[in-house]
Amino acid sequence: MERAMSAAGPATGGSARGGSARRARQGGVTLFGLLFWAIVIGFLAYLLVRTLPTVNEYLTIQRTIDQIAKTQPATVAEVRQAFDRQKDIEYAISAVSGNDLQITKENDRVVISFAYDKLIPIYGPVYLLIKYEGRTQ
Repeated sequence: MERAMSAAGPATGGSARGGSARRARQGGVTLFGLLFWAIVIGFLAYLLVRTLPTVNEYLTIQRTIDQIAKTQPATVAEVRQAFDRQKDIEYAISAVSGNDLQITKENDRVVISFAYDKLIPIYGPVYLLIKYEGRTQ
C-alpha cells in the first residue's frame, strides 16, 4: 500500500507532505565554481613550489651569517673567507658571495648584512620579484 502511495505522489504532481510542487533549493558547488577554485588553488601551489627554494636559500644565508658573527672574526677578510667556505659546503647558497656582504662593527660586535633580489619566472614574460635582506643581531 505504501508503494502505491509513493508511486501516486509524483504522478499527481504533489509531494508526500501535501505541499506544493516546488523543488527544494539545493546548496553546493557548481562545476564552474569547482573549476575556478581548482585553478586558483593550482596557481597558488605553483607559486609556492617556485618560491620555496628561494626562501630556503635566504634562511640558509641568514643561518650562515649568524654562525659566523658568533665567532667574532677579527677582520673583514676572515668574514668573507668563512662565508665562502660555508657557501662551498652549502649548495643552497648561490645568490650571494662573500664579496656581497656588508660588514660593520657596532658596539664591539661584528654585524654582517646582505641584500639581494630574486626574479622567479612564472610564465613567459611574467616574473615574480622578491627582495631579500637580512643582518645579524
